Formats: sequence, structure tokens, C-alpha cells
Amino acid sequence: MIQPAEIQPKVSLAQSSPTVGTFRERDGALEWSGRQETLRIEPWGPDAVRVRARLGGPVLDGLPGALLTDAPPTESTVKTGDGEARLTVGALTVRVNAEGLIRFVRTDDGGEILAEERAHFWWPGPRLYTAVGNGHHRLEQRFAAYDGEKLYGLGQHQHGRLDQKGLVLDLVQRNAEVGIPVLTSSRGYTLLWNNPAIGRVELAHNGTRWVADSARQIDYWITAGTPADGQRRYSAVTGRTPMLPEWAAGFWQCKLRYRTQDELLAVAREYKRRGLPLDVIVCDFFHWTHLGEWKFDPKEWPDPAAMVRELDELGVKLVVSVWPSVSPLSENHPLMEQRGYFIGTQYGPMAHADWPDKEVASTVQVAFYDATNPQAREFVWSRVRDNYLVPYGIKAFWLDACEPELKPGFQENLRYWAGPGLEVGNLYPAENARTFYEGLKDSGEDEIITLNRSAWAGSQRYGAALWSGDIGTDFATLRRQIAAGLNTALSGIPWWNTDIGGFHGGDPDEKEYREVMVRWFQFGALSPLMRLHGFREPGMPLGPEMTGGPNEVWSYGEEAGAILERYLRLRERLKPYVLQAMREAHEEGLPVMRPLFLEFPEDQAAWSVDDAYLFGRDLLVAPVLTAGVTARTAYLPAGATWTDAWTGETYEGGAAVTVDAPLDRIPLFLRDGARLPVAE
Repeated sequence: MIQPAEIQPKVSLAQSSPTVGTFRERDGALEWSGRQETLRIEPWGPDAVRVRARLGGPVLDGLPGALLTDAPPTESTVKTGDGEARLTVGALTVRVNAEGLIRFVRTDDGGEILAEERAHFWWPGPRLYTAVGNGHHRLEQRFAAYDGEKLYGLGQHQHGRLDQKGLVLDLVQRNAEVGIPVLTSSRGYTLLWNNPAIGRVELAHNGTRWVADSARQIDYWITAGTPADGQRRYSAVTGRTPMLPEWAAGFWQCKLRYRTQDELLAVAREYKRRGLPLDVIVCDFFHWTHLGEWKFDPKEWPDPAAMVRELDELGVKLVVSVWPSVSPLSENHPLMEQRGYFIGTQYGPMAHADWPDKEVASTVQVAFYDATNPQAREFVWSRVRDNYLVPYGIKAFWLDACEPELKPGFQENLRYWAGPGLEVGNLYPAENARTFYEGLKDSGEDEIITLNRSAWAGSQRYGAALWSGDIGTDFATLRRQIAAGLNTALSGIPWWNTDIGGFHGGDPDEKEYREVMVRWFQFGALSPLMRLHGFREPGMPLGPEMTGGPNEVWSYGEEAGAILERYLRLRERLKPYVLQAMREAHEEGLPVMRPLFLEFPEDQAAWSVDDAYLFGRDLLVAPVLTAGVTARTAYLPAGATWTDAWTGETYEGGAAVTVDAPLDRIPLFLRDGARLPVAE
């Protein structure tokens, strides 16, 4: 069972003092007003409600957020009386007292799952509005803390913690740190902070507090149920991921970077000569003429049509890197500036980052297109369409640096089409993915995937895959990716991967690094997407001429290379199973990479396992995450029988087992007799 919640009625001043607010029902919603504040609670899908609160007037519609415009139709009831009002939506009941304090309880037994809590008995209350000017406020939303509660989700972070109780997390987008404000609790609720403002969430032992540095109203969504129920409900109201294209379920090859058409084609040919599976190869940055022209440099890529044609014959898709930044040397810069297609600033020049470009000895000051502006999205897509899709049939894109990668990242100085930077800044990566999703849709494409370095709530509905950014290349970093991937999965993003082997460095000739690569490659073969990437030694300084060392499966020596080839073939055999899990993500909203408690919520031990996961429903993966290890202890959840996929030995769930894990083996366990082609 989900950890039980005690029935803890909250005593407020309203129970011993005159009524300070008024209730009314409006269009099936419950409204409370008092002290110049309006609170609106309305059904928003089965077992779920949306809560909005604003100081100084009625709540506002149409503000930027993650929720789809129309809520799923849902039956509900509103009752008022005795200084309290109740809104019931299936398994969730919301109780509001005369002072406007909210408690969320289970409908069947009245057990509290979450409640607002005052900061102090006198002032402030659970919702605090501190004016920052022009109708905006610094917003605080406080909830009670509960002993034993575990908290998951909140995007992708590199702190290595699966349960994030006790942490303070910035709600902001940075390379390798992705803020997605949706939280899953062991107490039986999932909550979306439906606000793209820059801020933070504090998961303290004396209370939970959500903070928006500058916004116009509090807005959140909450549903009751198991974590799996929460994922289904959340994806229904923020949009489900499309069905993954079949080719994307295989192996992706890239490195930083293939500098020419001949170099990239030579790698693809060598994979096929060796008889190795290869589905995707990536053309990385600096393939362009100038940053923000979004087209091949003919000096290095003289015949893209012939390149794509040969790759098609080899059964390989080409993915091309597209950045949101625009150099002042770009042919598009003057027009985009004149039309207001760039992110603006409140003070100072428009440039947002310094970056190298071709035909100039020093860095230049680059701007970023404003992805929240529909006309800017249409313009950027028109250039991408005319330079990649129409002439060459290139349909898949790597959306790098899409936080966006500002230097420095002063969101308070930015001005977007959708609003001030502090109010809407976290929205950018989702809107950037939207550019390509809507553009491809309008061009008649229905198989859509983009690879993104950042994301926000709802990114999944635009076919956005997320990767874990520019990370290290050691076992400690690999260990942290398990929690990062699982919390991403619980944040509604089912398409996720890492740079296999990490990004920053790694010497293919070094024995110790080869072990890291082997173990990471095994994990990568059993990740939602499998992609080899990195800036290998020897590296070069950042600039148009840069490249890193070799990073193909044969780059790591005969022994390691043979193991990598083995896991390439394992991934190929598992592709039908991967696509089956992807269909569950598309149709039900369930992630591909799952924490054990998603499938086994009644097993209390499963809530603490942070070094293993379920890959789809039937395959438990226990990666080796330490150097020199040849055995692995893994917990197998109660409620199922588990079979070692390599040896056939069977275990009853509810206990930890230790199995052999030589260098060529990642421990895998099959659930309840599932038959998957793991062993060759």
C-alpha cells in the first residue's frame, strides 16, 4: 500500500471566530473570496482538481502554463455549510474552511493526503503575495510536511537522490539541470505547479513551499491515487507523448563532432561493414555556415542530398543539430531583429551569450529567437524546413542549448513575447520543441521526435526526448543518472537518455575508462533511447574546427568492443519490447523507465530502491555502478516471481539477491515468467 496518511484535521482560527470569507459554486467549481483574494477550485480530470488563487480580482484565464486548454469532463459535487465547503471529484475531496485554508483528503475514508499550512498562527497564511510591481507578486504556497513522506519527480537533476525529501531545488533551466515542477508523493498524490516562473521548491521537514519569484497568480493541479494513476492523470491533462518512430528505438551514434560529410559517411559505412546495428547518426554543431542560418556549410558538406540518400540505403536516419541562437553574422539576424523575433531585455543590449562563429577570430554576441512568439516559431521553422526538410528529407533534429544557454542567466532582465523572464522563463524549452512539432505536423509528417537538452511540463506532447546534458565520465556520474532518469520519468517525460560514457572527456585508450564505457553502454542499451555520444580525449578548444577523439564501438579495444557489440545486438533483439513500452507511454502515459514502486506500490521496500529500475513492465535492470565489481546485489519486489535472464534461476520477490556480474553482464530479471530475447 501507499504509505498511510493519518486523518489529521487542521484546527484554524475560523473554527472559533466569525466567518471571514464567502463561498459560492460557479459552473461546477468552488470559489472562496475574502481579504481581497479569490480562490477557485475546479474539477480537472478524474480524481483531480485545479487550484488557482489571486489577490486583487478574479482568477485569470489564458496565462502560460502546462495544462491543456480544456479539462477532461468529470463529474463532481460541491457542498457548503457549517463554515466549510467541499468539492468532491471521484477519489479526491477538497475541503475549504471559512478562512480559505485547503485540505485534500481521500473521498472514501477522509484521510488527509495534503493540506495547506500557515507560516505562523497570526501572519502570513499558507498563500503569500508580496508585490513586486505591475500586478506581479512573489508568490509562496505552503503545505504541511509529513513524517515518512517520500517525494519524487521535479525534472532531471544531478544530485543523485531519488527521494528528494529534504532538498531545495531551483525551478530554473540549466545544462543538465531540468526543472519540471511535477511532484509524486508516497502519500498518494501527484501535484503540478502549473507556473513557468523562475523560483524554487523547498521540501523541508517542517513544510513544503513552492515559490515563484514574480507571477500573477497561484496555479496548481493535484490528483489522488497511486504513482501509476498519477502518471495517467497527469499525462491526460498535459498531453501524451506521440508514438515513438520505430527507427528511434534502435542505436544512435554520435560524437563531438563529425566535421565533414566524408567523415560521417565513413563511420556509417564501417558500422554496416562490420554487420553492426545502426539506426541513427548525428550531425552535430558547427556544420552550419553561420550560427542561426540553419543550413549546411557546403565547404564541409558539399552534397547533403547524396549523403542522405546513401544513409537511407544503409538504413540509417540522419539527425541534425539545430541551435536557437543567432549570430550577428547570420543572414537572418537583421530581419529577425527588425521583426522582434529575439528574446528582448529590460536593460542593456539584446545579446545574450558569447559564442564562436565561422569567419571571425573571436567570439561574437549571439541572440536567441523567442520561442514563445508564434511568428518567431514560424520563421525559424521556415528556415529549417527550406534548408533541411524540403531539399534533403531530413525530419529529425537535435535541439541543443535550448534552456536557452544564456551567459549570464539573468532571467529578470529578459523580456519574452509571453511575458517577463521571471514569469515565463521556464517555458522556453517546451516552446522550442513546439516549433519543430507543429512545423513537421504542418508539413505532413506524423513521425516526430526531437532530442532536447532541456524540457518543461508538457514537453512530451511535442515529441520531445530529453537527454541528461553535458555530464562527467566516471562511475559516480553514472550512478547519479539512475535517479535522474527515474525522476524524469515521473515528470511525464518518457523519452530519455544519457550520453553513453558521459560527455566531458574520457580516454578510449585508458583501461579504467573502458570499464566505465562498458558499464554505461550496458545501461544505455536498457534506457528508453540508446545513444552513444561524448567529447573524448584528445579534445580541442571550443570553435568551428573542434572535434574530440574517436567514439565508435570499435574505439575501445578488442575486449571492450566485443562487449559493446553484444549489447548493440541485445538492443536490436529487444526493439519490439521497447516499442511495446513506448506504446504504453503514448496510450496510457506510463513511463518506459520505471521506479520499482510504480509497479509495486504496496511493497514499502520498493520505495527506497534508487540503483535499479523496471524497463517497461517485465524487465528489472540492476546496472553495475562501481569500478571493479563482479557481483551485484539487487532487491526484487514482493508480489512477483523473478527469473535471472542470463541463468534462468528463479527467485521469489520481497528480498535482495546477489548474482554474478562479470564485465560482460548487466544483471537482468524477468517478471512472472515473461519471455524476452535477452540471452543470445
